Amino acid sequence: MKILEVMAGAEHGGAETAFVDMCVAFAKAGQEIEVVTRDNDSRVPALEKEGLRVHKLPFGGRMDFYTPWRMKKIIREFRPDIVQTWMARAAAKTPKWAKGGGIGRYLIVSRLGGYYNIKYFKNADYFTTITPDIRRHLMDHGVAGERVLHINNFADVEAVENPVRRADLATSENAPVVLALGRLHPSKAFDTLIKVAAQMEGVYFWIAGEGPQRAELEKLIADLNVGARVKLLGWREDRAALLQAANICVFPSRYEPFGTVFVQAWAQKIPLVTTNADGPRQFVRDGEDGLVVEIDNVEQMRAAIVKIIDDKALAARLVQNGYGRYLGEFTKEKTVLAYLDYFREIRAREKVV
Repeated sequence: MKILEVMAGAEHGGAETAFVDMCVAFAKAGQEIEVVTRDNDSRVPALEKEGLRVHKLPFGGRMDFYTPWRMKKIIREFRPDIVQTWMARAAAKTPKWAKGGGIGRYLIVSRLGGYYNIKYFKNADYFTTITPDIRRHLMDHGVAGERVLHINNFADVEAVENPVRRADLATSENAPVVLALGRLHPSKAFDTLIKVAAQMEGVYFWIAGEGPQRAELEKLIADLNVGARVKLLGWREDRAALLQAANICVFPSRYEPFGTVFVQAWAQKIPLVTTNADGPRQFVRDGEDGLVVEIDNVEQMRAAIVKIIDDKALAARLVQNGYGRYLGEFTKEKTVLAYLDYFREIRAREKVV
């Protein structure tokens, strides 16, 4: 199957990482993939390293007429069966197939990872969503249920070629390490986690990510005098190595439509603490495969971390059950198969097989 993957994308982010992972997974599953995205210092090289052809377009604002014009030419040359768009900007800039336009029939499938305004998706033929709630959001806004399928994100179990050495991060070999992953943005609530760190002498906190809140978080770390134990690591590509080097993964988000981090924690067999943000609350079972706390509740988060540090049996149970959830629901193989089956089904439904 020929699939054109389209994302504008920010410089860094969870959706951007998932986009690269999905493109590569489709290619390794034997599909013919081309990619359209903004130029980027990490995303584009990662895709090209895997042998994928990448078309770099600006994805500008309302006056950007070049992107949709160039997209039409890319589609005409590649002749995809499916055009899969990620997020609103890509959906709005992707031209809908028109009879008599000299281009073979293709279907636009918009993948939604958040509660977007439906007005940007007028050209979409079908939708996939990464949670049941986002599917309900689309249906509440007039999209027919038969046009929307919920498919989970996956987490890949990456091979760790270069393990993380704690000494390289000025971290004690014997101290507990709490890891958080994500963009440095208010929605991720890393400020709450830093306040937790201030109450946990002897515990180290690694925050792997980059974003607009860096200066604010650096000031908070300095104000609370926790710079020796709280490390802002910048954007990292070695997620698996970090998870394997840490003792606990904490996902403190205020707003999170899904949140692949909790799946990555399950896949890498590390105990999980998460807030009850939209995404995690739909999947994580409190006390069974993770500990769930209220958003911005410093005391609950601190207590949950302490509980895992002190109770080895609890930590082992959370890891075992979380890994079972990963194997049953969130592997790359299951997600890729679900997408390909859906693509074949809708093409048959539209009689374009």
